[in-house]
Amino acid sequence: MQLPDSIMITEVGPRDGLQNEPEQVPVQEKIDFINQLSACGFPEIEATAFVSPRWVPQLADAGEVLAGIQRVEGVAYSALVPNIEGWERAQDGNVDKISVFTAASETFSKRNTNATIEETLNRFQPVVHAAREAGCPVRAYVSCVVACPFEGKIAPAKVKGVVDHLLDLGVTEIDLGDTIGMATPSDMDALVEVVADRVPPEKLVLHLHDTRGTALACCYRAMQLGVRRFDASCGGLGGCPYAPGATGNLATEDLLFLARGLGIPAGVDASGVLQASAMMERSLDRPLVGRVYRAESCSEEA
Repeated sequence: MQLPDSIMITEVGPRDGLQNEPEQVPVQEKIDFINQLSACGFPEIEATAFVSPRWVPQLADAGEVLAGIQRVEGVAYSALVPNIEGWERAQDGNVDKISVFTAASETFSKRNTNATIEETLNRFQPVVHAAREAGCPVRAYVSCVVACPFEGKIAPAKVKGVVDHLLDLGVTEIDLGDTIGMATPSDMDALVEVVADRVPPEKLVLHLHDTRGTALACCYRAMQLGVRRFDASCGGLGGCPYAPGATGNLATEDLLFLARGLGIPAGVDASGVLQASAMMERSLDRPLVGRVYRAESCSEEA
């Protein structure tokens, strides 16, 4: 087992990090946030989502945000879309990549999307087709790949079945999500192994939550298994309204700290990420939970 020679981080703070914030973040502050992240060297920033304002009011301004950012060459600006209407709006927003989403848990799928897993696949089949026709890459999120807040432990075989269906639909990229932060390092072995015949480790993306403090340990184990692509959210922003007790995503600064300690380049300016987190902490008027961010903030105050 060898560690990868580099890792790739998709910064998901502007979308997954902010989508559940109860107070509306002003459009210009979102634009400034993304512009700051754009200067940090991320290969991809998930900027927003073209979803119903009724269900996710925080992201009702998706078009305005994408129209206002200063795009940096080499950075892919992606957006989550749930259906063909969302795809049409995303096209108007000139996105570089889209994401669709389903789950490995039937109960979670129904709570999160008001649809069964099969219904979610049917719903975004035309989205995938249209995006492929337009030459737009499609990422597919699979939630609850380790455990579900309603069904408990999820069998890897369920994950495998969903991944196979997604790939058969024509998605470009598979992103496995530990939505409630239940994963331990051994779960990484099971996930990597079960999808390896369709998605080699170096192509797989992991989306980990740090609810129980094990996300970094899982990242390290996944790296040993050949995984080199991860989602993270600056300052640990994020959560899920349909997953009781699920706290924020893996903090970008924490992942960068681990990678630096292992001698693995990520191509991201860690100090710039800290500045982005500080920007959002002021905007939200509450402390962010990322461990490295909190440590750095305390050292500056001392």
